[in-house]
Amino acid sequence: MTRRVLVTRLDGAGDVLLAGPAVRAVAAAPDTEVTLLCGPDGVAAGRLLPGVRRVIEWAAPWSVNPAPPVRRSEVDRLVAELAGHRFDEAVLLTSFHQSPLPTALVLRLAGVGRITGASVDYPGSLLDVRLRPGDGPGDDLPEDLPEPERALAIAAAAGFGLPPGDHGRLAVTDPPPVGALLGPLAHRPYVVLHPGAAVAARRWPVEHHRRAARMLERLGLPVVVTGGTKERELTATVAEGRALDLGGRTDLAQLAGVLAGAVALVVGNTGAAHLAAAVGTPVVSLFAPVVPAVKWRPYRVPQVLLGDQTAPCRDSRARDCPVPGHPCLGGVAPEEVVSAVRRLYPVLATARAGRGAGRRGMTERHVTEGQK
Repeated sequence: MTRRVLVTRLDGAGDVLLAGPAVRAVAAAPDTEVTLLCGPDGVAAGRLLPGVRRVIEWAAPWSVNPAPPVRRSEVDRLVAELAGHRFDEAVLLTSFHQSPLPTALVLRLAGVGRITGASVDYPGSLLDVRLRPGDGPGDDLPEDLPEPERALAIAAAAGFGLPPGDHGRLAVTDPPPVGALLGPLAHRPYVVLHPGAAVAARRWPVEHHRRAARMLERLGLPVVVTGGTKERELTATVAEGRALDLGGRTDLAQLAGVLAGAVALVVGNTGAAHLAAAVGTPVVSLFAPVVPAVKWRPYRVPQVLLGDQTAPCRDSRARDCPVPGHPCLGGVAPEEVVSAVRRLYPVLATARAGRGAGRRGMTERHVTEGQK
């Protein structure tokens, strides 16, 4: 008899990608079918995760920004939909600053019988299996775990573990061919610049991106600029008619294909960084410390971390930079980014013959720079 398990991750694409190893752990259990419940910005990523049978979308009022109004009709609709699937249990994946309890309440109303989550607050009858986050006596979920490992710990508490041979890294299903998008670059080494981010505090200055693109082109490394449909003006500004501008021209699966062929990605701490990690592409991470790098840096791929991790905005979770001049990232010069790309490129050189498969087999290398 098939066991139906609901895994929830109600955030954006990057957070859903970071939940991938935990999803695979649940899906590896015998006779288990996994449904993923996620927010609107996470749906496309959820459909790329190995092990997911179906994706249910819900804009949770406590997770989506800007938050939708609370409507009883919407909650009733979701409860009815979830009840119709007759889930045997649920695994609630949350970050350190999130509570699983509102979601657990909805799932209880939908008749889910066994629910696992990590909660600082007393869960009452909402959780059957509870992890206590923290580093004090009685706590059993350390605070400084990378997000994929936190999610795996929650899945393990529910009784699910990765199968033998699963490396525990991020992964997505095989991306589609993107040769038509790349044109002549499909057969050449290239670097991807992804200048956008949903949160302004995590963006490297546009002019810095432009200068870095020019410098990379002068070194003989063509540049591909990527971004969403609302970022076309931004990507055009960075590309300047010289680089290949794919702004607004890829869906998430196609972006995975573009990243899979790149020698490196230059990006802030946003979803594209985690998509690169999922296809094994090295990352120059322009990481704004508004959230901790230990939790959200690119997971287990060759990388160089740039940005002042001790800046005054540290751990503020600010969406807009609270410090004049954006010092955590504004002080990172384009020359530093180009130097980082050159450091990562030799890591890839011996693996390019195998493209995707070879890249996933590369030795992990983590290099941190810019910490004062």
